[in-house]
Amino acid sequence: MNMLSDGKLYLGTSRKPDDTINKPEYLELKFGNRHGLITGATGTGKTISLQILAESFSNAGVPVFCADVKGDLSGIAAMGEYKDFLEKRAKTIGFDDYDFQEFPVIFWDLFGEKGHRVRTTITEMGPLLLARLMDATDAQEGVINIAFKIADEGGLPLLDLKDLRAMLNYMAQNASELSKQFGLISSASIAAIQRDLLVLEQQGAEQFFGEPALKISDLMRTTNDGRGAISVLAADKLMMNPRLYGTFLLWLLSELFEELPEVGDPEKPRLVFFFDEAHLLFNDAPRVLVERVEQVVRLIRSKGVGVFFVTQNPMDVPETVLSQLGNRVQHALRAYTPREQKAVRTAADTFRPNPDFSAAETITNLGTGEALVSTLEGKGIPSVVERTLMRPPSSRIGPITDSERQKLLALSPVAGIYDEDVDRQSAYEILNQKAKELEERQKAEEKRELEEQEKETRWTLPGFGDEPDDDDRRTSTRRTSSRSSGRQTVLEAAMKSAARSVASSLGRAIVRGILGSLRR
Repeated sequence: MNMLSDGKLYLGTSRKPDDTINKPEYLELKFGNRHGLITGATGTGKTISLQILAESFSNAGVPVFCADVKGDLSGIAAMGEYKDFLEKRAKTIGFDDYDFQEFPVIFWDLFGEKGHRVRTTITEMGPLLLARLMDATDAQEGVINIAFKIADEGGLPLLDLKDLRAMLNYMAQNASELSKQFGLISSASIAAIQRDLLVLEQQGAEQFFGEPALKISDLMRTTNDGRGAISVLAADKLMMNPRLYGTFLLWLLSELFEELPEVGDPEKPRLVFFFDEAHLLFNDAPRVLVERVEQVVRLIRSKGVGVFFVTQNPMDVPETVLSQLGNRVQHALRAYTPREQKAVRTAADTFRPNPDFSAAETITNLGTGEALVSTLEGKGIPSVVERTLMRPPSSRIGPITDSERQKLLALSPVAGIYDEDVDRQSAYEILNQKAKELEERQKAEEKRELEEQEKETRWTLPGFGDEPDDDDRRTSTRRTSSRSSGRQTVLEAAMKSAARSVASSLGRAIVRGILGSLRR
């Protein structure tokens, strides 16, 4: 068998209950955008299944994005190495064309340590995902939505965390006026959001927000020989902040959905996206977020994008999403606890039954590298489930070395594009400049008032300037008599205080006008 034959990706060979070889199992390339699911307990072969699927899609000219959660998926960039058990598996399943191969890989890393930097802006992340990232309450999410609204109307780009902080400070200082237009903006909610932003910064999220932002086109590259590039996200450190990991991948899916044009059902996908540790996306997720995932998964297939969720338990994925995953690879599950037994029944019930064996019984008896496989065929109908020996990967099993990684980064087609920060003028700089201008105007006004007071009182000082004439003496006498020991009357003090208040209010009104006519 070939890895790619007549528009089909070779996954492995099924066998009958008596362990005799049955038939090759394929995933039809034209159904690659109908999504899929790879599940199984730890150590049963999920990562290898992901690896062989990524290899097959790449050889078919389909770009791939996947996360390297444990650090061992990076080996897909290196030539495979001879091992007895791999050769034995190839012979057992009749994989006559088995050969070693290295694949075109682009490494990415939110922290810029093991790959090219991945960034997005606060604006592109959007209020919903940002609120999810901070685990915000409904009231806090409302404040975040108002911040985005004000920034949009005022022409204030929100690019990084300091931009959002500056916007929140501005809202706190003008809460009374803004609340009349947008609803209650409480100081408690703003303070809570500011604290959450500090936590995100300490977890490394500050490096994720900024420019240059990732271009989706750089995830959809192909090589000169027609193979699809495999983008591998270094996620071993990122997994220390599971919420950031899940939110980032959901943002990436949303960007693909929003930017790519409709293509219907192409002969092969434009991109295949593997979402490893998928349960992290749905853990404690609010209903609105689950609905967003369901919407993206349902509609993104028409953009030519296939999504494969990889997780231990099929129950980790909500039923509304699970029902849209047509291609299934189920590795072994344990069934010692009531919850595990329920998971086995759930997994078995999602397959089209095979009269030759019980899927529920077989799932608990599968060996490493063995799986129950069902893919779409014909007119998009799931195939009968088969017990399958998965083919061995052609690339290296296990991680590459640091020196190999650095060499690949230097030769990467995106080398130098994302590695340096760009900090252009945005909300932080604009708001600070306006505050500085207001402060300077206030100082100038105070100076002018002081000069007027000095001019007004200088004639009352004995021996000051030229000898006044009779008219000046009479004027000075009237001014002097209107004061008690050279002090202002209560009425004069009140009038000057009112004048300063009017000037201050006028200054704030000018600033609000400059920042986007916030009263509209």
